[in-house]
Order: sequence, then C-alpha cells, then structure tokens
Amino acid sequence: MQDKKLKTVTGVVISHSGDKSIKIAIDFKVKHPVYGKYIKRRTKYAVHDEHNQAGVGDVVEAVECRPYSKTKNWRLVKVLEKAVQQQ
Repeated sequence: MQDKKLKTVTGVVISHSGDKSIKIAIDFKVKHPVYGKYIKRRTKYAVHDEHNQAGVGDVVEAVECRPYSKTKNWRLVKVLEKAVQQQ
C-alpha cells in the first residue's frame, strides 16, 4: 500500500475573517501563449486554522485535506514567518 504525497502550498495570509479560518494567496507568473509576456496570477484558498495562530501578512504552509466546509479543504501546517507589526 502506497501513501499518497499530500499537496502542500506556501502563501501569504490576506484575511483572518472568521473563527478558525484564514484566506491565503499564492502569487505566480505565467507566460502568455501568443505574446510571450509574463502575466501575474493569484490563487486564493480558504484554510482551516485550528488554533487561530496565523495573522494577516504571515507566510504560512498549508496542506490539502478533507472538506471542513463548502470552500475550506486546506489545513494550516505551520507559520513560516510572522508579519512585522508596525506601530
């Protein structure tokens, strides 16, 4: 029996709206098929944050998991880098 390799992503927290929920964004560039110019693209994922440990601006790692709700099927693994707090 082989274990499946779980899909993990690294992104920046853009929203901490509800309890145990965050929204992360993954920015990347793709090459236009005709013109060859690189275009910025962004993918947003709703992530389950069990202990409310991530804040807006943090860099986090998330792993794909079972659905927690209609849109949440990613789970927070760890906070890689905390955002700098400005006064």
